[in-house]
Amino acid sequence: MMGTTPKIAAPLDRPAPPSRPEPQEMAKKYLSIRAQSEALCRPLKIEDYGVQSMPDVSPPKWHLAHTTWFFERFLLMNFEKGYEPFDAHFHYLFNSYYKSLGPHQLRSERGLISRPTVEEVYDFRRHVDEHMLGLIQNSPEAAWTAMGFPLELGLHHEQQHQELLLMDIKHILFLNPLQPAYQETPGSHLSSIPREANDKIPTMKWIDFPEGLRTIGSPEEGFAFDNERPSHRVFLEAYRLASRPVTNGEYLEFIRDGGYRTPTLWLSDGWDTVLTQQWEAPLYWKAENGNWRSFTLAGFKPLRASEPVSHLSYYEADAFARWAGRRLPTEAEWEGAAAPEFRESLSSGNFLESNLFHPAPTGPKSSSGRMTQAFGDVWEWTGSAYLPYPRFRPFSGNFGEYNGKFMCSQMVLRGGSCATPKSHLRPGYRNFFQPHCRWQFSGVRLAENL
Repeated sequence: MMGTTPKIAAPLDRPAPPSRPEPQEMAKKYLSIRAQSEALCRPLKIEDYGVQSMPDVSPPKWHLAHTTWFFERFLLMNFEKGYEPFDAHFHYLFNSYYKSLGPHQLRSERGLISRPTVEEVYDFRRHVDEHMLGLIQNSPEAAWTAMGFPLELGLHHEQQHQELLLMDIKHILFLNPLQPAYQETPGSHLSSIPREANDKIPTMKWIDFPEGLRTIGSPEEGFAFDNERPSHRVFLEAYRLASRPVTNGEYLEFIRDGGYRTPTLWLSDGWDTVLTQQWEAPLYWKAENGNWRSFTLAGFKPLRASEPVSHLSYYEADAFARWAGRRLPTEAEWEGAAAPEFRESLSSGNFLESNLFHPAPTGPKSSSGRMTQAFGDVWEWTGSAYLPYPRFRPFSGNFGEYNGKFMCSQMVLRGGSCATPKSHLRPGYRNFFQPHCRWQFSGVRLAENL
């Protein structure tokens, strides 16, 4: 199983921070992000840590170990002189998909890793954190050019797994026959919203955007994933976007109008999926005596008509748009429209830091003629396939496997969700999933041609 330890590729040639940040500030940032992952697991019972509810879900214990393995393999083993792995077996168990580093446990079989124990995984985290703090605080300035980027990448990588943790924990608890709550506090305020407020769906307005050239993609300054670059110009025909995401109440109309029984609304693969998976509603929805409820991380709650609809697959989002006589926006249209709203969204949006872990109801400001809830609450499906930008260059070395090799058979989502750390987002951030996936916090915003 183990074999010879593969050699990590030479240090990356791009991108690198222009100068070393203050070591104490970087150490504080590192500890804060690492502590957030463990805080998300604190409500779990020990039995929850090892469950894998479907092949796409990873056990919480695996997330904690894999993010730690990342720092050990790509930083400590590369930059700390004489560092020895905490446990040589962990390289096989907790490598995710880096084929250039050798074989690894299959994703679909991560739930079989009953050992190491949860306690041993936390010991692993403490061991790596101790060594990482020493590396951050004691490395000379000359080493920073080589290690600065993998460190920053490792922190963003851990933040990605924080959202995955919440997605996976929700699916694990939902498939438990008892369907227990993760914790009562997140989202519990939603049950106190008066029924009349719940039923008020703000009017959907339309925002027009003229034809012309737009620049999309993340700039070279600052951190971004390779799939967000380079920034480039695109020509867009005139279009309009809805002022807000589609709500639960609007999606209920689609269901009641036979949306899941009308094949002409669906892509061919989508209709096949509806039939084989027996879909009748979004994931986590359940009808009881004519009333709809949805499973949240705070347990089952009455469905709120004014919340953005969530846990839609691309197929469902596309079918709804057809039913509504509209379409999904392209990712260029979405970014061109939403980027100006980014800074305000960071201060007012619903992200992981809100501790709601559930989309918030759409408020009356959605009729103000500006895009609302573009960032946070739910990822929004676009009609764009996940493909490289013009002149795309993957990260160097082993990190070339991070994004580029997944540019096939996946669709792009934009905007972040209620489970996304807000410091992890950028206007050019590209999320991507296969079109049948719907355990992520994913919704839809409509578009149409002018």
